[in-house]
Amino acid sequence: MMKYVYEFIGTFFLVFTIGMTVLAPNNIGSFAPLAIGSVLAVMVFAGGHVSGGHYNPAVSLAVFLRGQLPKEDLIKYWIAQLVAAVVASYLTLYFKGTQGELIPFNIVLVFIAEFLFTFALCFVVLNVATSAQTQGNSFFGWAIGFTVLVGAYAVGSVSGGAFNPAVALGITIMNLASWVHLWVYFVANLLGGVAAAYVFKAAHPEKEHKAPAKVKE
Repeated sequence: MMKYVYEFIGTFFLVFTIGMTVLAPNNIGSFAPLAIGSVLAVMVFAGGHVSGGHYNPAVSLAVFLRGQLPKEDLIKYWIAQLVAAVVASYLTLYFKGTQGELIPFNIVLVFIAEFLFTFALCFVVLNVATSAQTQGNSFFGWAIGFTVLVGAYAVGSVSGGAFNPAVALGITIMNLASWVHLWVYFVANLLGGVAAAYVFKAAHPEKEHKAPAKVKE
């Protein structure tokens, strides 16, 4: 049960930080990606030993395809992450007292940007947090958090920088993205996770690399 609680907590603070730093009034402008990448990093460090520190349905899918998340946990992780995003979004709106303004939307550019940086995020997670060759490293949280930070600076103005279906749901509730475009984020993000998983598996055949131990039950 605590795995799902940890996934809820980490996802909650990720989405809540996004809303509180991006929405007016008192948004922090170009410094927002620093706060967002940092909160993801510290939550990964905090929860990685219990749940794996995914906080992202696309990451959970990639880890499942990689063979490090049991099938019975995948849907439960998704539920915990999406519910956390909903709670965090409405609490943000309560704090801010206002909704955001829709970002400009070009479906092709958004899809490509979201696919690319979700792929990058999942690729980094798989290599720094699930590989036997990097097991026990001390940098995994910062590598993951900084991937989101870089993505937010690189394509945040194009897509909103979700790279995460839970975040996409959150920014939609906060009116930073339109409900009619939510599917674009979900499809691009999940496909990015799938692509990263298969690239990782091609480079790390199970017969050559023993998988690390599963997270605590």
